[in-house]
Amino acid sequence: MDFSAQDLALFEKKGISKQQIEKQIRQFNHGFPFITLYAPAIPGHGIKVYEEEETDKYIRLFENHVNGKKLVKFVPASGAATRMFKHLYELLESESEENMLRKLESDQSFNSAFHFLSNLRQFAFHEHLSAILEENKLSVEDLIRKKDYKTILHHILFEHGMNYGSLPKGLLRFHRYSDGNRMALEEHMVEGAFYARNDNNKVYIHFTVSPEHMDAFRETADRVKLRYEKQFGVEYHIEFSTQKESTDTLAVDLNNQPFRDRNGEIVFRPGGHGALIENLNSIHADIIFIKNIDNIVPDRLKQETYRYKKLLAGILLEIQEKVFDHLRRIDKGQFNEHDIEDIKAFMENELMIHFPEDFNDLDIGKQFTYIESKLNRPIRVCGMVKNEGEPGGGPFWVINDKGEKTLQIVEASQIDSANPLQMDVLRASTHFNPVDLVCATNNFEGKHFNLKNYIDPNTGFISYKSKDGKELKALELPGLWNGAMADWNTIFVEVPIITFNPVKTINDLLREQHV
Repeated sequence: MDFSAQDLALFEKKGISKQQIEKQIRQFNHGFPFITLYAPAIPGHGIKVYEEEETDKYIRLFENHVNGKKLVKFVPASGAATRMFKHLYELLESESEENMLRKLESDQSFNSAFHFLSNLRQFAFHEHLSAILEENKLSVEDLIRKKDYKTILHHILFEHGMNYGSLPKGLLRFHRYSDGNRMALEEHMVEGAFYARNDNNKVYIHFTVSPEHMDAFRETADRVKLRYEKQFGVEYHIEFSTQKESTDTLAVDLNNQPFRDRNGEIVFRPGGHGALIENLNSIHADIIFIKNIDNIVPDRLKQETYRYKKLLAGILLEIQEKVFDHLRRIDKGQFNEHDIEDIKAFMENELMIHFPEDFNDLDIGKQFTYIESKLNRPIRVCGMVKNEGEPGGGPFWVINDKGEKTLQIVEASQIDSANPLQMDVLRASTHFNPVDLVCATNNFEGKHFNLKNYIDPNTGFISYKSKDGKELKALELPGLWNGAMADWNTIFVEVPIITFNPVKTINDLLREQHV
């Protein structure tokens, strides 16, 4: 495909090669294959379940063996909170005040605008909203009495008020406390002091944010961190990063030709959260905790969630030490053919690695080469929650393009919904992914893995968007905990529902877990 000098200059500015562009166009032309599900990962077959005594053992293991290791808390926090307020925007689109009131009263369910406005005083941002209204000689109570909901919503969502419709979730006030109300950003800082504290009392937290929110995040963190440092006796080291421009992906028209804007410039789009594997790859630590920005609870429930973070980390440390011991012995030539069965049993039972049927037919050298290639990889231990109707990806056994059965986190969009056998496997799943990961990204020599080497490029997908009134197709990179970690050693562990309390709509903050 021919590109103009202007096109090539844009590619160079973004750090994207012409070859990458051509590869992306081929992906649009050919599409992505569906994931081949083999079976759901369930307790006893892919998901490990630990009783209270075992859980306590792993928590102690983490607490006793974490000294000297660098811990980092990694929090994806990109994107505005706009979708949280969808029902409020829809209400504002009413053609008249009368129509707005009719629409408001027609739906009084939990997720409705009616429920939001009826419980306005319960939100942690209520005091802030009241203060802004008072500056304009208004009050929440008077406006509610007059049923002037439009003024209230405008002061919540738009720039002359709190501007919540344009702020990121991390900067919204989530929880109310007697000594002040906390933003989601602050709650993650508090969490970090309890399970990601290094033995020098330093707490490293890395937030990935959108460029337009970077300054606001930095200013907020600088303003509040001294308070929490004094409260918890720690020293925070907080970093922010954005998705790299080099991970943006090409947009195409419906004929798979590069989509151009009104000025004739090729349009690129962010590559989705899978682009964050680049950000994760820049972190050098022994243990990395990953949790989404909106999955937090107030202090009264935190201890229970800490318990299971430490469980996952303890399991990781135990598994990692066994893996490292095997790799060191292989590296020093201390294994012989009589040890093969022991190593194989460990890999099958604890790392859930399936060996090829012809493995025993290989000569001893090739067997050890295969074993080493499977052991010497990044490790992730992922909490999995029983599915009680929550949306999200789930844990499955899949068959990859090499014919291997591996454990993967799979999204519904990756599954062929027209294939009844695949849908049967999907329906048989019992757990979902709450994005609760503890990761080890160093090898047995202490060197950092290049995480880009462990991505399955065939697990991206194509979505449909629009720009300037025209339809376009966008390329989504393999998801951060899906295809971007496809070739990691993966362990799934059942954790309780208390560890999963996301705020997908603003009304979720009215749930028992958040008030």
